[in-house]
Amino acid sequence: MNLFQKFKETFFSVFPIMVIVLLLSLTVAPLSLNIIVRFIVGGILVVVGLTFFLLGVDIGILPIGERSGAALTSKKNLALLLSASFLIGVMVTIAEPDVQVLADQIKSLSSNVNKWGLVLGIALGVGFFITIGLCRTVFSLNLRTVLIISYIVLFSLAFVCPKELQGAAFDAGGATTGPMTVPFIMALGMGVASVRHAGSSKEGGTSDSSFGLTGIASIGPIAAVCVYGMILNLSGAGASSSVSGSVESSADNLQEGLSVFIEYLPEVVREVFMSMLPLVIMFAVFQILLLKLPPVQIRKVAQGILYCFFGLILFLVGADGGFMSAGKMLGSVLGQAAFSNGGIWVVLIILVSLLFGAITVCAEPAVWVLTEQVENVSGGNIRRKVILATLSLGVAASIALCMIRILYGFSLWYILIPGYAVALLLTFFSPPLFMGIAFDSGGVASGPMTSTFILSFTIGAASASGIDSAAGAFGVIALVAMTPLIAIQILGIIFKLKTRKKEVKQ
Repeated sequence: MNLFQKFKETFFSVFPIMVIVLLLSLTVAPLSLNIIVRFIVGGILVVVGLTFFLLGVDIGILPIGERSGAALTSKKNLALLLSASFLIGVMVTIAEPDVQVLADQIKSLSSNVNKWGLVLGIALGVGFFITIGLCRTVFSLNLRTVLIISYIVLFSLAFVCPKELQGAAFDAGGATTGPMTVPFIMALGMGVASVRHAGSSKEGGTSDSSFGLTGIASIGPIAAVCVYGMILNLSGAGASSSVSGSVESSADNLQEGLSVFIEYLPEVVREVFMSMLPLVIMFAVFQILLLKLPPVQIRKVAQGILYCFFGLILFLVGADGGFMSAGKMLGSVLGQAAFSNGGIWVVLIILVSLLFGAITVCAEPAVWVLTEQVENVSGGNIRRKVILATLSLGVAASIALCMIRILYGFSLWYILIPGYAVALLLTFFSPPLFMGIAFDSGGVASGPMTSTFILSFTIGAASASGIDSAAGAFGVIALVAMTPLIAIQILGIIFKLKTRKKEVKQ
């Protein structure tokens, strides 16, 4: 895919959000000129950075994943496959931009959290659950059984996790499955499923068992953050902190003007270098021992890695320097009005949340890929417009629910437990293929815009509550990631019923 096509994708992901923010800042939620200028510059850097990053993933990172998956499965050595897959999961997660952004957000709210300790924990969680997912495929284990057992263990960990990190833990599950991680996971899953057998399986064939690995892998980050929070508690460090200081410091930094982008640059370059280095080392080792690519392909992979490196720098500088700051301030302004005046302001901030949710999911490039995939699988019986409308309504409702939770202070569990209970219950009625796609798609809807702007917007709104709101600031990515689990499975049930009606008529 060429540079212009990638630019188009990222531009239409970011531009609608920028338009809405500018309209709100000029009407009901006035922001200072410094914030607006920084937001525009930050948005431009986000678009350009994400364009180069995604292009680099396509020409450099994705081929590594595909070739590694094919090479590992061709060896027919289970121990090698699982250990190498664990290593791949860890390395690519460390380099995932959404994970970097989320870790920065958690760090800004909880000073006792070590960013790189948290990132490493999340990466280990992904690697561990990738091995579980691959074992599921290799041994033809039932996906429903694996998911139910995993979620029982997960919710048990979440209940003993510090309250301040519970929402952040579930957010990590959605943030991890981003543009860097998913290509590797999908390549491994498809490769193992195709090599395992070309015929039938317990779940209805290779096509069915090709899906589900991403859904299983996304459980790992949640469990990892829960364990990390428990370790903090045991060490006496604690994880509680108020979010208000983060927003105030953002307001103070606005006086620095555009120079803030330059000030962020050295630290961002260092962090991006540290996050990309393990991936480069992994590729070098795989090239020597496993891949043995010709020089032409090595140069192409190196070019892709460089694109990722510079794109990730621009993306993070833009997000940290202006994009997320404006989101926090906008959420804070609307949140303070809603808490102080109530009435129409409460309705307004909920409507704005609905609008952000609907536009964000429609603008995500990965969502368009997903809708096309489901349309193809259903033979055109379920139109992509119907899928897109369903996801749009669901994600809009998710973000609105998160805002209502912030405004009225009820527990995230009141939404997550019924939501995941419904999602797991639907696995008994949804076709296996749609069940796998649904759990894979949970992280698709929660892309870069959710991890940056939407999360910052909810953090800003939470800061207006006047209480310790670190716990209330998180949860929005979790809710966005939960919606497709329900929506896609319902569509699968509809597809199954329509197919049965056709069979009866024939």
